[in-house]
Amino acid sequence: MWNLIWPILVVILSNTFYNICMKSMPSDVNPFGALMVTYIVSAIITAAIFVFMVKPSNVIFELSKVNWTSIVLALVLVGLEVGYVFVYRAGWSVSTASVVANIGLACVLLIVGYFLYRENVSLTQIFGIIVCMIGLILINLG
Repeated sequence: MWNLIWPILVVILSNTFYNICMKSMPSDVNPFGALMVTYIVSAIITAAIFVFMVKPSNVIFELSKVNWTSIVLALVLVGLEVGYVFVYRAGWSVSTASVVANIGLACVLLIVGYFLYRENVSLTQIFGIIVCMIGLILINLG
């Protein structure tokens, strides 16, 4: 059971600090400069963990397994990061921006899962999308 719980706790905790950091980024800092520092520090940390986990002699072999998804993911991460910077600079509150983004994401991924991965979509999930859409309207009215 713990194998199911700890990863989602890491996601929740990381997302909490992620949104705090994004909301707290100074408004006069260039977002690309700030993200560059973020990615350099992240690269150093992940490189150290990677080399430790695979042992230095296996680094080249493990890196040879990387495909196009890492490049696309890099582009996506830049879009995600810059999007959140500008969402908060536009005045969104930390209590609603992430909720709206994640509900929208959940709805889109349900559709993506159905069409791209042939995942089953139940009537309960369709009803859930409708409830989410109503929730988005209610959140944005307040």
